[in-house]
Amino acid sequence: QVQLVESGGGLVQAGASLRLSCAASGRTFTGYNSAWFRQAPGKEREFVLAIAWNGQSTDYADSVEGRFTISRDNVNNMVYLQMNNLKPEDTAMYYCAAEIPPWTAWGSHLPGAWEYWGRGTQVTVSS
Repeated sequence: QVQLVESGGGLVQAGASLRLSCAASGRTFTGYNSAWFRQAPGKEREFVLAIAWNGQSTDYADSVEGRFTISRDNVNNMVYLQMNNLKPEDTAMYYCAAEIPPWTAWGSHLPGAWEYWGRGTQVTVSS
């Protein structure tokens, strides 16, 4: 089991930046791939970015490439989502997800492929 807790959300104006954090605990010693998803009201949960357990590979949704970056600190079991030049359409609940070996979710943008989830942190971008 892996437990995930997101933080760092808030209300910002368009063009601003935010950094979200995801703290992991539990069975992290095996290494874990991580991803961020988001869900706006009335919409399906969508993939944003993912980072491999060793930080050597990343995967981005087209909608955020060039504005959002993902990074990790495996010493402290943290994953970060740096969001720059935020737009009103980025408004959503942001969720951290993870998977432990065997790596079956890596490369999938489907929420159902990822095993562990946090409760989310709200990001609201005003115009």
